[in-house]
Amino acid sequence: MAQTQDPPHQRVRFDLHSERLGPLPLINHFLQRLDLEALLDKYVPTIDRRCAVPHARALGVVLRSIIVEREPIYREQETVHGFAQGLFGLSTEEMEHLSDDRIGRALDRLFDADRAVLLTEVVVAVGQRFGVTFDECHNDSTTISFCGQYRAATRRAIRGRAALAITYGHSKARRPDLKQLLFILTVTGEGVPCQFRCADGNTNDSVTHIDTWNALRAVAGRADFLYIADSKLCSRDNLDYIDRAGGRFVTVLPRSRLEDELFRKWIQTNTPPWELVWVPTLITATGPVTAGTSIGRCCPPWKPAASFGFGAACSRCISMPGGTRTLPRPAKNSRRCALGSPAPERACAERRKSTWRWLRYWSSTMSAAT
Repeated sequence: MAQTQDPPHQRVRFDLHSERLGPLPLINHFLQRLDLEALLDKYVPTIDRRCAVPHARALGVVLRSIIVEREPIYREQETVHGFAQGLFGLSTEEMEHLSDDRIGRALDRLFDADRAVLLTEVVVAVGQRFGVTFDECHNDSTTISFCGQYRAATRRAIRGRAALAITYGHSKARRPDLKQLLFILTVTGEGVPCQFRCADGNTNDSVTHIDTWNALRAVAGRADFLYIADSKLCSRDNLDYIDRAGGRFVTVLPRSRLEDELFRKWIQTNTPPWELVWVPTLITATGPVTAGTSIGRCCPPWKPAASFGFGAACSRCISMPGGTRTLPRPAKNSRRCALGSPAPERACAERRKSTWRWLRYWSSTMSAAT
């Protein structure tokens, strides 16, 4: 009797397809929450129906490329095809029609658009959708150097708009031999960029603050936000303008100002009316300790707040007598850290010195403030 055998299992053939994602899914998530493509299409509309790739999507490709690859314009098509389909916001047909000429025409239309209003609306959308506050705005500037002659970049008019002048000026990169542009950036207290613009390479920083402050007031929707900048803000025109508009500012007073000389003379014979505006807190092993707190002689290890950048010391290195706001007295070195791990005498001494300096500064500050 013949035995029948089951047919052998057919081997299933699998094909492996790998696609590159990178950070683009995360980037696209935030771009969609901002509805950035709609904003770009609003201010950079595509009028020519023959255009296979709309200007807004071409600009979206440039934006994603700057974040991910930073490739030149003539290589954008290769960059798009190097990632999974659709991650650059283009369909299959649009990917085939993408070229450096197409991106160049989109950038030309962006130059013709009202970029200041576009940037303001984008920042306002960031504040509304992500809960960014504009209570504090920190401003600073730097210079971007260019290698080359750029003979035509002399603030010439292009289609009715004045282009920036790439020229010589005060180089913050210490390259006076190179032409440059001035790069001005303002961020919120959380570090979120909220205003940016470029100026001619020979522009003085002091003349840029009024325009920057006006743009920030439009973004914040009010004038009482705190504007923080360096000593270039400290000019009569800038400070008078912000003060009359109801704004607030923090800046550095240069030694060349008359107010600095008058204050130095006045402080020698007068006592300023100190006002307590902030109380520093030291974080110990048992919790925070503020001014006026009595600590036992065998105190726990001191750990100043992380924002001050000081290290901790052993419990035997720092001791404070009972009493309020008394300077601690250094004791003998300890060969074992308060956390239980062995520590050399030198390392322990360095911890003691750093903590001692901080405690002395903290106590003297509080004594002066009260």
